[in-house]
Amino acid sequence: MMVHEMAPLAGPASNDETAAAAWIARFAVPVQGAQTGPLAGLRFAIKDNIDAAGVPTTAACPAFERFAAEHAHVVQRLLDAGATLVGKTNLDQFACGLNGTRSPYGAVPNAFDARYVSGGSSSGSAYVVAAGQVDFALGTDTAGSGRVPAGLNNIVGLKPTKGLLSTRGVLPAAQSVDCVSVFAPTVALALQVLHVARGFDAADPYARPLRLLGAPLPARFLFGVPAALEFFGDQLAAAAFDDAIARLEALGGERVAIDYAPLAEAAALLYDSALVAERYAAVRPFFDAHEADVIEPVRSILASGRNYDAADFVDAQIRLREIAQRVAPMWQHIDLLLVPTAPTHCTIEAMLADPVARNRELGAYTNFVNLLDYAALSVPSSIRPDGLPFGITLIGPCGSDLQLAELGQRYHHATGLTLGATGQPMPPPVAMSMTADTVKVAVVGAHLSGMPLNGQLRERGARLVAETQTAPQYRLYALPGTVPPKPGMVRVAPGTGGAIAVEVWEMPVAHYGSFVALIPAPLGIGSLTLADGSSVQGFLCEALALEGAEDITQHGGWRRFISLRSVP
Repeated sequence: MMVHEMAPLAGPASNDETAAAAWIARFAVPVQGAQTGPLAGLRFAIKDNIDAAGVPTTAACPAFERFAAEHAHVVQRLLDAGATLVGKTNLDQFACGLNGTRSPYGAVPNAFDARYVSGGSSSGSAYVVAAGQVDFALGTDTAGSGRVPAGLNNIVGLKPTKGLLSTRGVLPAAQSVDCVSVFAPTVALALQVLHVARGFDAADPYARPLRLLGAPLPARFLFGVPAALEFFGDQLAAAAFDDAIARLEALGGERVAIDYAPLAEAAALLYDSALVAERYAAVRPFFDAHEADVIEPVRSILASGRNYDAADFVDAQIRLREIAQRVAPMWQHIDLLLVPTAPTHCTIEAMLADPVARNRELGAYTNFVNLLDYAALSVPSSIRPDGLPFGITLIGPCGSDLQLAELGQRYHHATGLTLGATGQPMPPPVAMSMTADTVKVAVVGAHLSGMPLNGQLRERGARLVAETQTAPQYRLYALPGTVPPKPGMVRVAPGTGGAIAVEVWEMPVAHYGSFVALIPAPLGIGSLTLADGSSVQGFLCEALALEGAEDITQHGGWRRFISLRSVP
């Protein structure tokens, strides 16, 4: 699929023709999502190591190109939620790099100054969000690829806890530590995408059911900062980080110096030990047959994985676990860790002149996060005097994603920054539910998306997770005299009912009671059986209320009945 012509960009990069390098494929006909859903009307892009059905996945290596038979799990969930997929973005080849120059499709420029790198490997995904070409984008993060490009382009980069988002349909970089990441202009949108995309996927060998920490950080919280900081001579970045510390203190934080040495030791294992063999293993059949088709320095990095045997790999894993044990007590003294997302900016020219050293600098505060099973959120912090963005990363233990998002939104709004490189003002903050426990409830009538009472769900932080049908053992009736009009559904004997269209919404348990209290008789909540045999809470009706009601089971659902009734 060819890259299609793009509309002029918003923001500082609008007159730079190199901006086209952000895309590998921009679809002439976007992949439309569901007509309704929590992401309806939003447009997104995906990094080209993530599958979209019928579209080639290149991983920025034309010789590797392969066509996907189905969408990646996360892509399908986003489409089901109403979002529209508009294209696939450029990346450091095989997601091997943190700078955005390692691609035969071109170096992706920074959205603020095209002389500088965008950060990688999710370079294109970050750029198209910063430029306002899409509402959000998916990247991947193994060593910082979902964070560095966000920090360098003044957008949010959400790197979830490992296993929270399925990586099925994502070409691995190092599969045991890979994450799908989210780029968005605001924390609220990134979190909304995370909520929609998450869900245990048994077909992903590294997926796991996770309970997220449900309480926000205390009003007075402790944040760790490396006792010794390295900015590689970039005094503007050092000053910007000092300002970030002061801002976090103003939000209730207290700085605690931490020893960064063991974290750096863990980070070094990703490339300087047998753990790099996992990168080679991810593409071994292709690489062994087509090594010459892989660009440098990616070729040398992948080839280095051949130099280790199984015992070396086990030794490296043991070393990593030893470091994790040494670092674990750190969390007894801090609530989160604060680091620069990237300690400096780098020109494309300087990166190409010394790609390994300059790339390593950009990853100075990122590589350890996935190895040690942490969650992370990169948020914009300031625009430096030279006009380049500076971002910070909030890091927390496994499952702290909601805590980081709540604090991250407060921090981002305290900066007063505009969105990405668009110059557009930041929207008001969104109330975030910190309740980790949720309940799924199936709605059948006036609470459906776009219907009069749907707001009762959204006001309580509910999100649409599925559009499906009941098992074929229910009958649906239009209840007379109800305002707004409502249906009543009843369970009937096997063989006498039909399958009824429902939406399944997931709601924080803390708000469920107030929702149930709004339901008037003769309606109530009971246990419904869905088409797949699973059970959820859902609307049912007292049988005595059906006298004089119209049986509308044959229409298959309330929305279909209403649409037919509105036809003259």
